[in-house]
Amino acid sequence: MLTSFRVTFLGTGTSQGIPVIGSDHPVCKSNNPKDKRLRVSVLLSWGNYNFVIDCGPDFRQQMLQVGCNKLDGILFTHEHNDHTAGLDDIRPYFFRQGDIPIYAEKRVLDSLQKRFEYIFTSGEKYPGAPNVQSVTIDKTRSFRIGDKQVIPVEVMHNRLPVLGFRIGEFTYITDAKTVAPEEFAKIKGTKVLVVNALRLEPHYSHFNLEEALEFIAQVNPEKAYLTHISHLLGFHEDVQKQLPENVFLAYDGLKIEI
Repeated sequence: MLTSFRVTFLGTGTSQGIPVIGSDHPVCKSNNPKDKRLRVSVLLSWGNYNFVIDCGPDFRQQMLQVGCNKLDGILFTHEHNDHTAGLDDIRPYFFRQGDIPIYAEKRVLDSLQKRFEYIFTSGEKYPGAPNVQSVTIDKTRSFRIGDKQVIPVEVMHNRLPVLGFRIGEFTYITDAKTVAPEEFAKIKGTKVLVVNALRLEPHYSHFNLEEALEFIAQVNPEKAYLTHISHLLGFHEDVQKQLPENVFLAYDGLKIEI
């Protein structure tokens, strides 16, 4: 029997989340739960496996909300705060399970080691600090998580390389502005695509809505979901009405089966 592959959107917001602190923007004042967005992350679940892509500053809250009591590893797209700041909150998993595997490019692992030196130290550690097993990703080679193969896909976040991940018929991309032809080739054939769409106006390091829709049309998946959304994109319900029939505005807590 085939095991279903579930994607849970833990957070779909941009680096400040929605609502933005102190903002009077109408979207930040919305009472619709779909307009309230934690920092961007997804939980991948199949069989007895649970893997997270990125763990930002809302990681603890997100894992409590979905009731995830077991974590098999974390895949990091890049080193920015909204994608990494929750690393210390793996402690409950470490206390129960032991070392937690983390997967990232060497540059990102080096950044994490500087920021969370007490986690990575080889010397005497504070008794409450967690341990991790660092797995270096080579963007040119696939790797395995659990029993699944992962294909890294490099996209450019202005001038910073960021990794997306393809797992079977599912591809997850965030913080993209441009994608080289050789990396785009890795995505072709994807049936379910998740990609960032920051706002309506152009941005120097993110797809805006128009660019995200153009990218989706080029990939031509069966379904696509937009994430890494700011309040400047607009109200969830209004934006969804304007999207093609196979494109959906993701929201926190959304679950999809693949």
